[in-house]
Amino acid sequence: MVDCFWHAQVRPTDFILACGDGNSRLTSLRWSQWHRDSAVAEGFNVVNDCKPYCAAGKFHSYPVIVRLNATQPWKKHPDLSQYTQLSLVYTNGKPNGFGQWVDLPLWN
Repeated sequence: MVDCFWHAQVRPTDFILACGDGNSRLTSLRWSQWHRDSAVAEGFNVVNDCKPYCAAGKFHSYPVIVRLNATQPWKKHPDLSQYTQLSLVYTNGKPNGFGQWVDLPLWN
């Protein structure tokens, strides 16, 4: 995985999804699979509700299953592959406006 600072991470325990403001991140990740083409972890998506606005909002934690796939060569280091697709499956509650399953592109 490539983080917000363009560093490669293997089996990270925490990962920021919203690089600009940090209002969504994955925490306490426990990886059960980590393969060349896919990876699976369980953990939590910690999301700011931004009510009444983001600086005054509260963070809420939602249990998730994280799936990574769609590997491609990393533009910064073409000899390395990176996952470019992240899927979240919420297992007990979810943020307002989110579906039970959310697909997100990862930056390259």
